[in-house]
Amino acid sequence: MNEYDVVIVGGGAAGLSAALVLTRARRRVAVMDAGVPRNAPAAHMHGFLSRDGMPPAELLAVGRAEVTGYGGRIIDATVVGIEPGFQVRLADATTLRARRVLVTTGLRDELPDLPGVRQRWGRDLLHCPYCHGHEVRDRPLGVLGGTPDAVVHALLVRQWSADVVFFAHTHALTGDEREQLAARGVRVVEGTVARLVHDGDRLRGVELVGGEAVARDAVFVRPRFVPRDDLLTGLGCAVHDNGWVAVDPTGRTSVPGVWAAGNAVDPRAQVVTAAGAGSAAAIALNADLVADDVRRAVTARRDVTDAFSPELERQVAAVVLGERAHGFPTPR
Repeated sequence: MNEYDVVIVGGGAAGLSAALVLTRARRRVAVMDAGVPRNAPAAHMHGFLSRDGMPPAELLAVGRAEVTGYGGRIIDATVVGIEPGFQVRLADATTLRARRVLVTTGLRDELPDLPGVRQRWGRDLLHCPYCHGHEVRDRPLGVLGGTPDAVVHALLVRQWSADVVFFAHTHALTGDEREQLAARGVRVVEGTVARLVHDGDRLRGVELVGGEAVARDAVFVRPRFVPRDDLLTGLGCAVHDNGWVAVDPTGRTSVPGVWAAGNAVDPRAQVVTAAGAGSAAAIALNADLVADDVRRAVTARRDVTDAFSPELERQVAAVVLGERAHGFPTPR
C-alpha cells in the first residue's frame, strides 16, 4: 500500500536522519530520493563528528541501510507535486498518500559563468573553508570576487593560509575593504577574471582578461544559493523577505502537516547541521502524529459512548419489559 505516516522528499543527510528517527518510532515512512545530492562532486566531507573524511556517497549508503533496516522504504524517484491532503505525485505517475510531509530537497549552487568553473567545482574550486580549508592549508589560495560578501569570504579564508589573493573581478572595492584586506595580508588582483586554468585534473591558476595568469592551488567562491523549494511554495508555505521558506526551530512551516529541513530552508547548513535539523523535525513530526492519534482515539471512544444514548437506553428498557410480559426470564 502507498499510504504512509510521513513521506520525506529528499534522500540526503536531513531526510535520512529524519527517516531513521521516525522508523525507530514505529512510523510508516517513505523517502523519495531523486539521486542528485548537492555534495556529489566532493570526494570527501569534513566536520561531521565520527565521519570526518568519509565520501558523501558512503554516508548516504550507510544511512539508507539503517533506515531500511528499521522498515523504512527508500524510493528512487522524483516528486513532481504534492496536493493538499497529502497526495504525493511521482514522475512515473505513482501517487503516495501521507499524513505528514517533510521536504529536504536542498539547494542549488548558482556558480559564476566562467570557463573551468564547472569542471573544478567541489575539487579545487571550493565554497566552504570549514569543509575544505584544512585540506588546502598553507597553499596558494584565491578568492573570486563579484558577490556582496566576497571580501568577508577572503578575510575568512586567510585563516587557513598566509598566501591568499583576492581577485576583484567585477567587485568595486571600497576604501575600508582595501584596508581590511591589506591589514590581513591578502593581496588584491584587479581586473576581470576570464577563466580558471586547469591541466588535467588539477587547477593551475586564474587567468584574467588580457592574458595575465596568477598561479593558485585552489580558489574559493561564494555561489548564489537557490533553494529547491518549489514543492513547499506550491503548497502555499509562507516565505521570508529574503526569499526562503519560513520554518520554526523544529522545521514546521506555515502549512499544517508540512515540515522542511536542511538546505531547502537553511543555506548555511552543513551535512552535520542538516542531519541534526532532520532529527529535530522528525521528533516534532512524531509528536504531532501522536496528538493526531489521540484526537482520533478520543473521537472513536466518544462515538462508541454516544451509541448508548438515553434514547437507546429507553429502547433497551422497553425490550426488557416486553420480554418480561411474555414470560421470558430476567437476565442475571
